[in-house]
Amino acid sequence: MRREKFEELVARALDDLPQEFQQKLENIAVVVEDWPSRDQLAEIGLRHRSELLGLYEGTPLAEGGGHQPMLPHKITIFQKPIERIYRSEEEIMRRVGETVRHEIAHYFGISDERLREMEQQKGR
Repeated sequence: MRREKFEELVARALDDLPQEFQQKLENIAVVVEDWPSRDQLAEIGLRHRSELLGLYEGTPLAEGGGHQPMLPHKITIFQKPIERIYRSEEEIMRRVGETVRHEIAHYFGISDERLREMEQQKGR
């Protein structure tokens, strides 16, 4: 998939967020990269670059990250790992949306463990 098309999927996923969340997004950059760097993988304890689909970097709002003058919060969506796992445009679009929502949840201070619990409850 061309980068421009992938970036459009990311922008659409952000636009699809509920308005109450969109209004609270401040000082945050959402970018697309092909692959995670070695430093990014090491930061979260992963070894294979195809395992990481998205990454939030910053201090979550729940921990006071919205009140400190600092670099912008950053969410990176990794195009190549998503394309490697998901083949159809529909699957890629769905996964981009899920990844964006997952990383936005980290921005608001929701942990991976809590996200898993929420998914399990939703699946019941």
